Amino acid sequence: MNGPHITVSIPAELHLFVAADRRREEPGTVVTDGTSSLGHVVESLGVPLTEVGGLSVDGRAVPNAHVPAPGEAVRVHAVVRPQEVPGAPLRFLLDVHLGTLARRLRLLGVDAAYENEDIGDPALAALSASDRRVMLTRDRGLLRRRELWAGAYVYSDRPADQLRDILQRFAPDLAPWTRCVACNGLLTPADKESVRDRLEGGTERSYDVFAACASCGRVYWRGAHHTRLEAVVAEALRDAAPTRH
Repeated sequence: MNGPHITVSIPAELHLFVAADRRREEPGTVVTDGTSSLGHVVESLGVPLTEVGGLSVDGRAVPNAHVPAPGEAVRVHAVVRPQEVPGAPLRFLLDVHLGTLARRLRLLGVDAAYENEDIGDPALAALSASDRRVMLTRDRGLLRRRELWAGAYVYSDRPADQLRDILQRFAPDLAPWTRCVACNGLLTPADKESVRDRLEGGTERSYDVFAACASCGRVYWRGAHHTRLEAVVAEALRDAAPTRH
């Protein structure tokens, strides 16, 4: 680009998106083309707009569509937590690489759709838009797709840290043990007789309290793995941001 020079300040928590040589300049000088929006300029620096909580120029808030003039001092602001997502109930869509996070969100009762096959970025973005779900991904290119309804970058590659980050960022209402971790359907209490044909002999003899998924029919009970899952739930409830009312 060969046009007006502006300066851009990016907060430390967003530096991971910026090329290493630019991180050393704060604020950094950017040459624009004189016609591109400020949102486009920020994206060209590597920062997905899903991670931007606002933009200001010379101390005043401006929209992403603002076209910067020569000499303007731009400040990029990180998302304020907990982040509001207006326009629909808070629901998520996770890409193929986030299966463990999807199951843990479902364990907590959070509506989390998950694609266990790689259906491609265009299809994921379209699904986010049609279902009004927040796209969760570590794919920065996916977050730049214009058809996305809403999105968020998952900063860690460790499931426990991923879960903590999403809960603190969005503060979803939690209702542990109410969703099927396999398909995201809702669980309902089930008596032993109604699920007997889906139980192995040892399970039938040892347990009396069951729940069944209203969508896929999968049966749940407090088996040997329950203690480990309880620990996941307890830690999540401790780490979660206060829910909104």
